[in-house]
Amino acid sequence: MSSTVHRYSATCSWSGSTAVGYRDYDRSHRMAAGPESLTLSSDPAFLGDPARLNPEQLVVMAASSCQLLSFLAVAARARLDVRDYRDDATATMAESGAAQPMRLDEIVLRPRIVLAPDPRTGAPSEDRVRHLVEVAHRECFIANSLATPVRIEPTVTFVDQATFTA
Repeated sequence: MSSTVHRYSATCSWSGSTAVGYRDYDRSHRMAAGPESLTLSSDPAFLGDPARLNPEQLVVMAASSCQLLSFLAVAARARLDVRDYRDDATATMAESGAAQPMRLDEIVLRPRIVLAPDPRTGAPSEDRVRHLVEVAHRECFIANSLATPVRIEPTVTFVDQATFTA
């Protein structure tokens, strides 16, 4: 029996000169994956451009995106009507922490999930929705790939069907 191996690729490019010294070289660089590309920099704390995304933010974005996609799949299979999902995800990284080498200490996902009740069966319990959030977390490829702990603090809200059909 053969196993499927998924492969993902990205291209990173930079040009410039570090001859100007550590404090003055340009940290902006381009990332591309498929047809999309982004211009990134280092965190401003490490002399990067604050107007650009940095790799640490991309890790948080990947964790948040993967949790969203995993939850929507789990919710759809459970026949829940998710109407809105917004996540205010954060990560921390202490420069003087016990973790060496330095790394992200924790990622916290704070999804606000809005569901509409099923017209026949009504709203699922909040406990059921929270359980499905945890199922999605266990299925999240990115969270499963990280050494950094990913914690989820969901808020669950139910709205009337009419709220979204008007």
